[in-house]
Amino acid sequence: MFENLSERLERSLKILKGEGRITEVNVAETLKDVRKALLDADVNYKVAKTFTDTVKNKAIGQNVLTSIHPSQLMVKIVHDELTTLMGGNTAEVNYEGHPAVILMSGLQGSGKTTFSSKLANYLKKKKNRNPLLVACDVYRPAAIDQLKVLGEQIGVPVYSEPDSKDPVQISLNAIKEAKAKSYNLVIIDTAGRLAVDEAMMNEIEAIKNAVNPTETLFVVDSMTG
Repeated sequence: MFENLSERLERSLKILKGEGRITEVNVAETLKDVRKALLDADVNYKVAKTFTDTVKNKAIGQNVLTSIHPSQLMVKIVHDELTTLMGGNTAEVNYEGHPAVILMSGLQGSGKTTFSSKLANYLKKKKNRNPLLVACDVYRPAAIDQLKVLGEQIGVPVYSEPDSKDPVQISLNAIKEAKAKSYNLVIIDTAGRLAVDEAMMNEIEAIKNAVNPTETLFVVDSMTG
């Protein structure tokens, strides 16, 4: 989405070069392109319209400093509003606990397993955590092997029970393992699921109730609007 939007902005903002002021006329085509880029990324129509209306109201009539071009000012306004649209502030992951337990959830194919390893690597290197990855996707072929390969690449151990089909018990056993071996962070990689799959939704609820996670993260594809 952002690469596409960046390309569109680069093209559309060229019309502002040489202008000394952002006006309704020279900003109309720019915002039309921005709105289309948002819609192409599956952003809700009302959200896209509100976004561009807000940008328009903030941009029109602003005097442009002699040191910057109108296009640069427009980029800043759009950037600030995109930041606000995406939530404004960065929320830190809660990794405090003995051990802290992070439960990964999300749709099928959203990248939970890869993200689990990336998160473990980040918290290990940047936050001085001692993580244990837990393979609880007992349905997808080679899911456990994938997590083991990723864990080996980053030097993080992976707890698994290949013969078990009970992710709740696997999670509980992994936490016991973490306590016994002084791991202060447990990241539980679960199977992908859909809201229409009642059994799978009940399963992750059971895992959550059993382990009482410090943090629950919902992983989605970056192209999801």
